[in-house]
Amino acid sequence: MKIKFTLLFALVLSAISVKAQENTAQRDTLKEVVITTNRIDLPFKENSRTINIITSEIIKNSAATNVADLLQQVAGVDIRRRGTAGSQADLYIRGGGFDQTLLLIDGIKMDDAQTGHHTLNAALPIEVIERIEIIKGPAARVFGQNAFTGAINIVTKKRLKNTASLNVEAGSFGQLNGSLTVGKEFENTSIIAHVGALTSDGYRENSDYNNFNYFLKGVFNKNNQPIEVLATFFDKKFGAQNFYTPEAFGLNEYEETQNSLLGISTTFKSENLKITPRIYWRRGQDIFLLKRDDPDFYRNLHITNKVGVETNASYTSNLGVTGFGVDVSRVFISSNNLGKRNRTMANVFLEHRFKFGAVDITPGVAATYFSDFKFHAFPGLDIGLKLSDKFKYYWNIGYTYRIPTYTDLYYNDSSTTGNPNLKPEEAIAQEFGLKYTDHNFFATLSLFTRASDNIIDFIRQNDAQNKFTATNIAKVNTQGLEFNANYTFKIKDFDQNLSFGYTFIEDDINDQNRSLSRYRLNTLKHQFITRFSTRLFKNVSQNIIYKHADRTVGPSYNVWDASVIVAVNKFNFTVTANNIFDAEYIESGFLPMPPSNILFGLRYNF
Repeated sequence: MKIKFTLLFALVLSAISVKAQENTAQRDTLKEVVITTNRIDLPFKENSRTINIITSEIIKNSAATNVADLLQQVAGVDIRRRGTAGSQADLYIRGGGFDQTLLLIDGIKMDDAQTGHHTLNAALPIEVIERIEIIKGPAARVFGQNAFTGAINIVTKKRLKNTASLNVEAGSFGQLNGSLTVGKEFENTSIIAHVGALTSDGYRENSDYNNFNYFLKGVFNKNNQPIEVLATFFDKKFGAQNFYTPEAFGLNEYEETQNSLLGISTTFKSENLKITPRIYWRRGQDIFLLKRDDPDFYRNLHITNKVGVETNASYTSNLGVTGFGVDVSRVFISSNNLGKRNRTMANVFLEHRFKFGAVDITPGVAATYFSDFKFHAFPGLDIGLKLSDKFKYYWNIGYTYRIPTYTDLYYNDSSTTGNPNLKPEEAIAQEFGLKYTDHNFFATLSLFTRASDNIIDFIRQNDAQNKFTATNIAKVNTQGLEFNANYTFKIKDFDQNLSFGYTFIEDDINDQNRSLSRYRLNTLKHQFITRFSTRLFKNVSQNIIYKHADRTVGPSYNVWDASVIVAVNKFNFTVTANNIFDAEYIESGFLPMPPSNILFGLRYNF
């Protein structure tokens, strides 16, 4: 059945490619992108995995205000937001949990030992992003723990020359956003700086927020041995009405989070060898109040610090490219609920890419030591077969894992109990795919499976009980299909772009009563996303985005978004309309998403 479907898909792509070749003046944007994993860097076209790229051109034309909204336009990625501006958004890939996807910034791992709920709190302002690389499937052998179902690497801009841009936005629910981004080139130094603020009165009771973000990147000594310094700080204060409790409880929840990163790196290169050493420090802080106006009623304070040093390298020889690396880090947490804990982690990575004509084979392994979970080894294998300059088949398999967060292990309140005896989550995951790349048409089809063991969920003993305890579920088998396509064509010499993606996911939770689970069961069953970006006049571009979601819990829903960008000299005017047809839907927990709303923006480039 798989073979018949693949052959049919190949014939369809071939037919489309004939039409696509009629357009001779297309840009090969994706073909030029090099996927910057921590060791072996490969052109996008040569990778034997399912990878999506959100390029700087897509970001520029999207009129999106944050990374969460950008990622929502990618099939296979499930962003469950709790409000506007990406407020407290959870990140899922291919049906995994919010603790099972790793976020990286320029290759620095941003995992939070407290909880995966804070993953996207570390996401950067879109003004400083060059591209976003979305790697789906098992990635433990490449990135280490937490890359259970995939990884997302945000690549920052190298330089902005001598420019400055001022952005102001205002709209529904009292939204008022402002930011300033500056780039400066000196003789031997490049600087990028950004400061931004996002505020809103909220679209429902106690959903207001005040978010501030700061970003600084410098490349020093760039004419000799460049040294790159990256610093970020994000401060968010927001009403958290029903984030974690149902409306019937009548609580007035409130939360404040901070997220910061400092990284210093350089790269040594010779003809065959590249070595990139790096030191980094990541800090997170989370304050949660069950009653906003009564801090003494119930208050949690968690502060996490992660300090690490790593070196990644690649060596090119007649036998191919060898990638290897070492990453040693220390994690500390101080919490009135979770206690004072610390953990030492050490990772050793090794992989090699063989090339035999049209076939590429990349075996690899990650060996990891945790001071509290001991040694683990995680092998994987990627195989690609190039059928032509445009078609490529690929298959990959990997053993992947995730150790419990401190919330899983130690959290305790009236409705939730951690479990210090939890085992790490483990899975064997694989995918089979077909990739087509042309000047102006790109498509992938992949079939994937994941056989998971010891998956962690919060379970209650029966329907009458409201106490959930962290538990290792015996087995969870996941299988699915994913299709992505992107077509660029011209009207009146202007580029038009049509993209669409579909994901089907089916979970089989063996020997488990679904009604007793808190987190595991609201995965996407069917997901369809399409984006049509058009330009009919030189200075005017439009976007229409359609999202369909059918989850295992709750009704399906359809959401339409649209935006218009008008460029006049140094000014850009934007109008972004979200949930145009006022759909009623829930992405996470008990929270209804915002009704129809609009945001007006003005950007001035100095």
